[in-house]
Amino acid sequence: MFRQLDSDVWYLDKPFKMMGFDLGGRMTIVKLSDGSLLMVSPVAMTTEDRAELDRIGPVRHIVAPNLMHHLYAGDAKQSYPDAKLYVPPGLTDKRPELRPDGILSDTPPPGLATDLEQHLVLGMPKLNEVVFFHKKSRTLIQTDLAFNVTQVSSLVIKLMLRLNGALGGVRATKVLRSLIKDRAATRRSIDKILAWDFDRMIITHGEVVRSGAKAELQAAYQFLLGKS
Repeated sequence: MFRQLDSDVWYLDKPFKMMGFDLGGRMTIVKLSDGSLLMVSPVAMTTEDRAELDRIGPVRHIVAPNLMHHLYAGDAKQSYPDAKLYVPPGLTDKRPELRPDGILSDTPPPGLATDLEQHLVLGMPKLNEVVFFHKKSRTLIQTDLAFNVTQVSSLVIKLMLRLNGALGGVRATKVLRSLIKDRAATRRSIDKILAWDFDRMIITHGEVVRSGAKAELQAAYQFLLGKS
């Protein structure tokens, strides 16, 4: 079932397993000014999910946001063949069968620029995440830049998340930090993101941040900000 964050923003939660553990996953839907929909980080959808999404509007844009969250991008394109598929740099080497309509950069594809700003995070070439800022709702849409897990029922998953520095609020995980190969470049990217006027943040793993998101993200990246 889709949950509504704002008049033009929805999200759908689904299981997401890594090394056999369910970390939870999330797809974001944004209704654009022309009434069409942007799908960010597709998940596995049921017939009921697709019917509910069709009632919201027509999907015209699909985004695989980084090199780790792309598994269902091809399925989404098959379900919505008229939609444009956009992927981060490097994904066509990993998934040549996807045949995207464009490679993501700092410039929004046609049809998105009125509603969104976007940025390809630098310094993490094995992730190449693209984050989005929906201006109308003041919402940041990011995928793996931070987790926001506060409650876990499984003791095993709790231990794993704690060891990864991913438990207890908005956190830049140890795995994420290990992907940073150019600290100065990543710092510039975080500074650019923090310059956007966002208050909410949709996170793929953990709870959505409904207010105060900028301060939360800034705190998560204090290990990097101001350092070379």
